[in-house]
Amino acid sequence: MMIFDILQRRADYEPDKRALVDLASGRAYTYAQANARASAVAEVLAAHCKLSSGARVALLMQNCTEFFEILFGCAKAGMIAVPLNWRLAAPELQGILQDCTPDLLIYDAQFAPTIAALKELTPGLQCIALGGQSDDAVDPAYEVLLTQTSGKPVIMPERALTDTWYILYTSGTTGKPKGVIQTYGMALFNHLNIGAPMALTSADVTLNLLPLFHTGGINLLTMPTLLAGGTALIMKSFDAGSALQLFSREVTAFFGVPAIYLMLSQHPDFAQADLARVRVMACGGAPLPISVLDLYAERGVVIRQGFGMTETGPTVFLMDEQNVRRKAGAVGKPAMFVAARVVDAAGKDLPPDAIGELLLRGPAITPGYWQQAEKTAEAFTADGWLRTGDLARRDEENYFYIVDRSKDMFISGGENVYPAEVENVLFQHPAVLEAAVLGLPDPKWGESGLAVVACKPGQEVSAENLLAFCNDRLARYKLPKHIAFVPSLPRNAAGKVVKPELRKLYAPRFIV
Repeated sequence: MMIFDILQRRADYEPDKRALVDLASGRAYTYAQANARASAVAEVLAAHCKLSSGARVALLMQNCTEFFEILFGCAKAGMIAVPLNWRLAAPELQGILQDCTPDLLIYDAQFAPTIAALKELTPGLQCIALGGQSDDAVDPAYEVLLTQTSGKPVIMPERALTDTWYILYTSGTTGKPKGVIQTYGMALFNHLNIGAPMALTSADVTLNLLPLFHTGGINLLTMPTLLAGGTALIMKSFDAGSALQLFSREVTAFFGVPAIYLMLSQHPDFAQADLARVRVMACGGAPLPISVLDLYAERGVVIRQGFGMTETGPTVFLMDEQNVRRKAGAVGKPAMFVAARVVDAAGKDLPPDAIGELLLRGPAITPGYWQQAEKTAEAFTADGWLRTGDLARRDEENYFYIVDRSKDMFISGGENVYPAEVENVLFQHPAVLEAAVLGLPDPKWGESGLAVVACKPGQEVSAENLLAFCNDRLARYKLPKHIAFVPSLPRNAAGKVVKPELRKLYAPRFIV
């Protein structure tokens, strides 16, 4: 099975339809204009930079429309894009560059100091700078190079669904970052897995404010929107007030992580914001506290919890709107093109409501990690199921629940404790904004819990009162032994709490 030039097809169908809008600069491109710019990018890569098919093109830039024209330009030229996490320091980025060995790096001028450091660490690195002019920049200017092209359309040849389009590096919160291969087929089947259940059409306008070096930024929901022929608004960095205004004016479909929904709800304009235009809201990246789900429901907004991974394209589950409240805490049933199992340590399927590891298989699953055959082999079972490392259960109606990461579970007094379950109870306290629970060594019980808690602005609660609150809702062995209060929890670009950082900062205070 083959895939064709997505952007060129959309430009043929509706050339004058708005495709991409850059909210920071105000630039807006129709499908015809976006396709022309992507064609120019492909010509620059091949003719000016002398790159051949399979070359890696690294991108260091915040959210912008240029990102997508480069991504599609790489597709037209047969090259592999590698989005880089712009929050990383130069030595961290050097490790990624050593792994993917890019032939070119295109960067936003604001990251010039980082690029200067990278050039010292990686001699001979070829670069192009967004912004600036060719006569006042160290590297050739992107816009100048585009104006020097022929203007002729470049149409991507037919490609196999298994061909690599881009590489996304994992956050590294559990170890050395790995380059997750993203294929053309993964983009297509992710669109079918989320675009269809969300009923995305060319009439939709989506807002992307997740970072584009993350699968959520690319695929939730910008890529499905472009496949459907809709309009994608690209926000450089998250601004709650601006997002609420866009919801009131034009956004019809939105995907965010729990932290974003929290920040939106805390903005002074939230109470008066008109959310009626947004016909579908979805959430992933971490469990959505039921208290937040209820808060939006009071405004007539149903947030559909989902689940996915960089390795899965990412969509695996998405709740149906009708059962969000009835099945609070569930992430949904398997998407149309995903198979899911819950298994024990021996790989045997477990009955409903039993907790085990979540295994996944389907055409949206990555073929593996870039240049890491051993890590790829470890990630899959002998018969091709992806080991997610997530603990899950399914109920009698085949709704799945993500219980926790297997690495986060700890054993206290011989009993399994799932931090996510304890965190959900802490979230229910009216003074608690966010919480994270860790397992720490304990001389009596083997391990016991540490809850790191951030309170809502202007509110506070004592450790004793919080424990009493939990005592009414949890078995005693699940109760945290220690509670630490912090202004806020550290999160990565995907909105997930960085528990290794919390462990490093707070665990020494409580380990005996």
